[in-house]
Amino acid sequence: MTSLLARVGRACVAHPWRTITGWVLVLATAFTVAGAVGGVPQDNYDVPGLRAQAGTELLRRVFPDTSGTEARVVLHMPGGQPVAEQLAEDVTGRLREVADVGNVGTPRFSDDRDTALIDVRYTAPVTDLGDDIVQRLRDATSAATAAGVQVEFAGQVGEQEKAGGGAGEAIGLLVALVVLLIAFGSVLAAGLPIVSALFGLGAGTALTLLVAAFTDVSTLAPTVATMVGLGVGIDYALLLVTRYAEDVRGGLPPRVAAVTATGTAGRSVLAAGATVLVSLSGLLVSGLPDFRSIGYATALVVLATMAAALTLVPALCALSGQRIVSRRHRTRTSAAAAMPTGSERWARRVARRPVLWGLGALAVLLALGAPMLGMRTWPDDAGSGSVDTTARRAYDLIAAEYGPGAYAPVVVAVDLSTMDPAELPGLGARIAAEPGVAEVSPPLVSEDLTGAMIVVQTDYAPRDERSAEVVTTLRDVVLPDGAEVTGTTALYIDLAGLLAERLWWAIGMVVTLSVTVLVVVFRSILVPLKAALVNLLSVAAAYGVLTAVFQWGWGAGLIGVDRPVPVSTFVPLVLFTVLFGLSMDYEVFLISRIREHWQESGDPVDSMVRGLAATGRTITSAALIMVAVFGGFVAAGDTVTKMIGLGLATAVAVDATVVRLVLVPAAMVLMGRANWWMPRRLGRLLPGRPRTSAYVPQEEDGTPAPVG
Repeated sequence: MTSLLARVGRACVAHPWRTITGWVLVLATAFTVAGAVGGVPQDNYDVPGLRAQAGTELLRRVFPDTSGTEARVVLHMPGGQPVAEQLAEDVTGRLREVADVGNVGTPRFSDDRDTALIDVRYTAPVTDLGDDIVQRLRDATSAATAAGVQVEFAGQVGEQEKAGGGAGEAIGLLVALVVLLIAFGSVLAAGLPIVSALFGLGAGTALTLLVAAFTDVSTLAPTVATMVGLGVGIDYALLLVTRYAEDVRGGLPPRVAAVTATGTAGRSVLAAGATVLVSLSGLLVSGLPDFRSIGYATALVVLATMAAALTLVPALCALSGQRIVSRRHRTRTSAAAAMPTGSERWARRVARRPVLWGLGALAVLLALGAPMLGMRTWPDDAGSGSVDTTARRAYDLIAAEYGPGAYAPVVVAVDLSTMDPAELPGLGARIAAEPGVAEVSPPLVSEDLTGAMIVVQTDYAPRDERSAEVVTTLRDVVLPDGAEVTGTTALYIDLAGLLAERLWWAIGMVVTLSVTVLVVVFRSILVPLKAALVNLLSVAAAYGVLTAVFQWGWGAGLIGVDRPVPVSTFVPLVLFTVLFGLSMDYEVFLISRIREHWQESGDPVDSMVRGLAATGRTITSAALIMVAVFGGFVAAGDTVTKMIGLGLATAVAVDATVVRLVLVPAAMVLMGRANWWMPRRLGRLLPGRPRTSAYVPQEEDGTPAPVG
């Protein structure tokens, strides 16, 4: 693999302008095609196999005119003045004229009549209604707004409006540029990894839009893919540039150094990228179309950034020559170069007392992860959103005026082929008698008498644990055969249970595949097992911080969250699959260099010290960049984006400091030569052979081979 990568690097170095022009053409073509035939991200809310989905399918069959999405229009008069009935009726009439609306209910006034609630049912899913769906409602209710009435929109339609704050990418890139400038002392070297990452991100994004033309791609997928793509794209390029600069300072000609970096550091890039892709495969076992699309989109971006790093970076390095190394580093004296670096001094300190440092690092990780034991998950809903969104304002108004369970009532779908319609009033009465039920609407029977639905309002907010108890009681005790509970609340309850179960399947699959990849890469048994264990600790630390911040409310106001909320059901699985792969990146970066020195010296302690000394600065810089990129997304208005950004930033920060600089070095010193133990039979079955030294293209007499 090393020689193959070196040949790729040699071709790019020999023809740098062709390589750059090729990438420009690829980007231009990809975006042109994506603009012409590509699709747009849209969510798929159907989840086959869930009990709530069965009820939804029944309602779609018997009530086709109202089988699509729903919206709820809230009219509220500030100051406690009553909403005029005629105004509410006029708004209702205008709503009936909105495109794709199948049914509009009668205005429901609050007890003090300062609020009116109007139910709107569409004939199509929310994903088919277009980007201007909220604006159409605003136009229909403009008369109320002009009269001084506060108008807000609830339900799936209202939730399409997201809070602003898309500056995450810009913030991350700006901080990344500063970090790289400090690390290299050269503007050229600082800009090169960012250019490479942007090329890869652009190509991956265009491919994602093309995929969206043929299948549903979640609206969350581009955000996750951008976060990960920027992070790993800069990291992979940084690894190659660092190795290139190191070899140039060591005396290699620039073009030879570019080829050498591709052959050596490029192998780490491939291994790191492979572990990220393997981790993303965990999203495939979720059972949810949206999760699978997040995996596809992120994988495409990761592949594109890997390709950019392995081809574009060598070409740019060849054109940059020695200018990529700052003048200060070029003129360092041999005595200064021989001085131990801060990373080397730190590594020797850990090596002297590995038990003490290892136990200390373990204690920190366990303390950070402890809150995870109390983590509760619930799908992100309007009640946990930003007050800058209409759905959150509608949520608060509905809860205050009609009760906490009024925002997302439970719907009972009844198949009348198994039940006499005359029994419906009695069923409604039994439901109303259950504890936790606040109100039950009269049964609504379809025109062909094949089905009916009963709307049930509970005493509790949708995310309240007692709502789940009411739904479970209705399903298991009250409802007869042929009746099923559905609606947003019931769907969320089912989703929470499904994803909690699938998370363990994903963990098992991802850990097994990742360990297998690392066994092949490092030809070791203990190193991959240790890597899996410490990566699980990093993920647990991220879960713990999320629980403390969002669920307990510790510091939540600092990131724009005004109330404690459960961790979104969608976050743990996405975070695990992404974090496990990103953590493996740093493991690969560090262990690859340690293994090189181990093959040269056979000394486990010295190889750890030299490997950490060589990569400590790179890992720290890469981690700072990733933390900046992910932290920038915490400023976004969407709560799920905040959770993912904070979780990723936390895990990377912990992984690059406590894990990679303390726990892993301490563990490798304690395990000694056992780090590289490999059963002979298994070693013979693995592809490739152990390398004995770093690859440098050479002539027959041992001198570096010319390039180009």
